[in-house]
Amino acid sequence: MDDNTKTRARVVTPFGPRTTAAEVLAGVDLTGRRIIVTGGASGLGTETVRALVGAGAEVTVAIRRPAAADLVEEMSALPGSARVAPLDLSDLTSVAAFVADWRGAVDAVVANAGIMAVATRELTAQGWEAQLATNHLGHFALVTGLHDNLRAAGSARVVLVSSGAHLREPFDFTDPHFGERPYDRWSAYGQSKTATVLFAVGIANRWADEGIVANAANPGYILTNLQRHLDDETMRAFGVLDEAGNRVPLDYYKTPEQGASTSVLLAASPLVEGVTGRYFEDNQEAEVVPVPAEAEAGVAPHALDPAAAERLWVYSQQAVAA
Repeated sequence: MDDNTKTRARVVTPFGPRTTAAEVLAGVDLTGRRIIVTGGASGLGTETVRALVGAGAEVTVAIRRPAAADLVEEMSALPGSARVAPLDLSDLTSVAAFVADWRGAVDAVVANAGIMAVATRELTAQGWEAQLATNHLGHFALVTGLHDNLRAAGSARVVLVSSGAHLREPFDFTDPHFGERPYDRWSAYGQSKTATVLFAVGIANRWADEGIVANAANPGYILTNLQRHLDDETMRAFGVLDEAGNRVPLDYYKTPEQGASTSVLLAASPLVEGVTGRYFEDNQEAEVVPVPAEAEAGVAPHALDPAAAERLWVYSQQAVAA
């Protein structure tokens, strides 16, 4: 974290944790705006797409299995439009094909797709740990591959969906894929989400003069398909699964519509025009916490460190080029 981060004014909006994505965009016209949302066929992604299309945007829903005809049909009644395109973030060939097929400017990319707490160490074809591959490296390849398209928009935004899990895990540059250290699913997840924040800082440092901004979003606690790798015992330990096997959100959990609001704020609201390199939660810029391992909210200094962001950029660039 640099001195500018410590002294700059924190962004405050009139929205809160219970604001929905649609409420954030009330009165905002996105007609003609072309936006890509990864993982947009379920959960937070679907609500992000719904709000953007509802405001008039042309949204490309980039997903692994593009059998989402129902989603497209549902969106057809809204002012904007949605289409589906195949994208597997854990497969560089798929990412390259998506980038090669894209034509014209991109006004925003919402890097929403992700996986969480994979029980055992899984590696992609590139030898990457699965959570880091999907949550960061695949998105890095996608966004940097679309650099010229984002620049062509004149004023483009990148939204990187992170998590409060980043608070406890700095990025481990010596062993990012758990080749030597014991694999821990929560450490791997937290590290990948630190990477998403550092990526936003890296874009801010490198691309701001080109009219491209980037920010990270913590959607909060929501029950979605993201928990698919958690067994019933773990879900019960978290207090969100009853004895009958039903998911029961706790009082502080959000609905998907509420969870998507911070992503939508950063992707399209005029309230954050020109803001870049920051971390938001509950529709506000988060405060930097001095002891992140003990914090329940806020952003860790290790996730905003410009030197770490530059180091991660170089590492990621080399990884996706290999």
